[in-house]
Amino acid sequence: MKIGHKLKRLRIVNSLTQEELAERTDLSKGFISQIENDTASPSIATLEDILEALGTTPAEFFSDIENNEKVVYQKADRVLTPDSNDKFQVELLIPGSGKRKMDPVLVTIKPKQESFKDPVHEGEELGVLLQGMVELNLEDKTYMLKAGDCFYFSADKKHSITNTGKQIAKILWVVTPPLF
Repeated sequence: MKIGHKLKRLRIVNSLTQEELAERTDLSKGFISQIENDTASPSIATLEDILEALGTTPAEFFSDIENNEKVVYQKADRVLTPDSNDKFQVELLIPGSGKRKMDPVLVTIKPKQESFKDPVHEGEELGVLLQGMVELNLEDKTYMLKAGDCFYFSADKKHSITNTGKQIAKILWVVTPPLF
């Protein structure tokens, strides 16, 4: 069975070089190259080490991912995060997004309430205010947004959102890398 192309694609999706994957698996860069070119076959134990370094399992790797990859998610598929409470809720729009490069969520904030204060982290954040009026608190600056406005910033700054209006605010929020 030829698995090289699939391993290479998975390595690239994980933003790893052959050398980085080799370091994580205690293999040589040359052997990783041979596996990806289907000129060498790893033992089962070695393949398991490679797959673990790539964040997947043998079952996931050998399943026909391309034919079973979900494209459309229904409203019923959404999951509330543990951060949700009586002031705001965060719905995962794509559950199980830990293997993706971004995390899309729907944040609903009740009037006069503040969302969680996001910890400073690597990556970027993008949001579109779908309804309501909010205040984006970013470090020492405050920005007022109304429905239809959007924000985009580097997530290495302290940030939070406060609903300043009299109605529920809804934000389509995309975080990279995934946090939820």
